[in-house]
Amino acid sequence: MQERRWKPQPPRRGANRGRGPRQERRRAEPGEPVILYGWHTVTAALANPARHIRKLLATENAVRRLAEDGIALPLEPELVRPGALAGRLTPDAVHQGLIAEADPLPSPGIEDLPTTGIVLVLDQITDPHNVGAILRTAAAFAVDAIVTTARHSPEATGVLAKSASGALELVPIAIVQNLARGLAGLKERGFLIVGLDSSAPEDLAALELRAPLALVLGAEGRGLRQLTGATCDLLARLDLPGAIKSLNVSNAAALALYIASRATA
Repeated sequence: MQERRWKPQPPRRGANRGRGPRQERRRAEPGEPVILYGWHTVTAALANPARHIRKLLATENAVRRLAEDGIALPLEPELVRPGALAGRLTPDAVHQGLIAEADPLPSPGIEDLPTTGIVLVLDQITDPHNVGAILRTAAAFAVDAIVTTARHSPEATGVLAKSASGALELVPIAIVQNLARGLAGLKERGFLIVGLDSSAPEDLAALELRAPLALVLGAEGRGLRQLTGATCDLLARLDLPGAIKSLNVSNAAALALYIASRATA
């Protein structure tokens, strides 16, 4: 395969000065592709029939590995050097020889979510590493969907997609404009809404949980917003035996899903 030269695009006019070319932007503009990088992230996207790949950039070693693994490619990859890939990402990003530019996945509406299992609701969790880890855990526990807000949440691209390690292609993300209204919509469809709060009097493991169930997780430090907590049917804590009574939100999601999946099985 003949090597093609790739040149990084210059910054657009009006971009904030002082932001290096390796920094990811907080929000993509309408019509702009999402960026996926890393072996598991990109190969999961290639295997997802719902994902439209616009461009695939790959090193020679990555192209060889794709062929060896028998991974079908929807388009011809553009062969580039590793430095060209690194130049598009933050300094600590591990691309493993692959970057894909793709269309965002469609966001289902609240009315489209299954009413047979568990969904996770994220109340303004903004760290893409945490949301990506939550997605990976959600895929492991066969969560039907994640519900999050259009604002105060990271985009499903870049760091989040890499942290999810392919789970972005497996767990639908329903984006709502107003979380309280989204929770009300889940209630109308029969969901039991349980918010996780480290100061709640009830232990999640002691509650009578049922499907369909929505577990609501609050932001790091702040926890659930007041209106979010008031909209929940129940508030519950994770009863921890040690001196520390709260967990990182992604770890809390894993423990809560373990408890809930056993209770609703």
